[in-house]
Amino acid sequence: MSDRRVTVMGSFVADLAFRTPRLPGWGETVMGSAFLLGPGGKGSNQAVAIARLEGQVILITKLGRDTFGELARRTYHEEGIDPEFIFDTGEHSTGGAAVIVDQVRGENAIVVVPGAGFHLTPQEVDRAATAIKESAIFMTQLELPIAIVQHGLKLARELRVPTILNPAPAQHLPEEIYPLCDYLTPNEAEAEELAGLHVSTVSGAGRAADVLLERGAGNVVVTLGAQGALVKNANLTQHVAAFDAGPVLETTGAGDAFNGGFALALAEGMNIVEATRFGCAVAGISVTGLGTARAMPRRAEVDALLQRCRGDV
Repeated sequence: MSDRRVTVMGSFVADLAFRTPRLPGWGETVMGSAFLLGPGGKGSNQAVAIARLEGQVILITKLGRDTFGELARRTYHEEGIDPEFIFDTGEHSTGGAAVIVDQVRGENAIVVVPGAGFHLTPQEVDRAATAIKESAIFMTQLELPIAIVQHGLKLARELRVPTILNPAPAQHLPEEIYPLCDYLTPNEAEAEELAGLHVSTVSGAGRAADVLLERGAGNVVVTLGAQGALVKNANLTQHVAAFDAGPVLETTGAGDAFNGGFALALAEGMNIVEATRFGCAVAGISVTGLGTARAMPRRAEVDALLQRCRGDV
């Protein structure tokens, strides 16, 4: 096992972000105030977050041989992300996401098409088995086919590597996936979808977490935006406060920032509450910038924020 190494399996998509005073209705055109094209995709964003936090990261993904694919490859070169298991295909285009950002509140709505990443195969995942075995943590999300998600989690568990499933975007999961998850990290909407319960408060998150623990997840961390996060397992229930790192410009990518920070903190040996607090700090800084991967903070920024807020719980 390599100290601080995390293997992330997930998608890359190019984010096309539009800032607007309001969402258009069907058949309506609304004038926006800004447009930004940049690297995105949950797995890719999480890998960038880990790299910027000075962790070692292996990314397992698939790209098309196109302009968006070149954007991804350029990003990984600049961020120092190992390209060995970044597969490519001439049959499928690299994915894209339309990100609509409320220019006043910073909230977002997203439509994502995973593209080439959705065609990652079990055989390609298996080629990364040695890298996974040498990692401290394996993490994946739901911008891949469920069968591939399950295959990756099962492989990591067989190799005795702790697993994180960030169940995003929200969708139904087969019962057999839950026992493969050492850590399950839904946000409010995802916890609602999985548990079938309303989640808008810390207590509601606790009830949803109980359902997910009963299905076999080892630990559940429900992220709650400005309310922080709730950590729950068989022996612990702990609320972790959010961090105020400055004015919120955009919440897009905050969940990816949290998960990247959380995974690296676990890889570094922090306990689950410490890792959640670290992830909340990473997310708190990310929302003060624009874009997704571009807004991921550097380690020095996170350490400085934690130092300033070390007395908060």
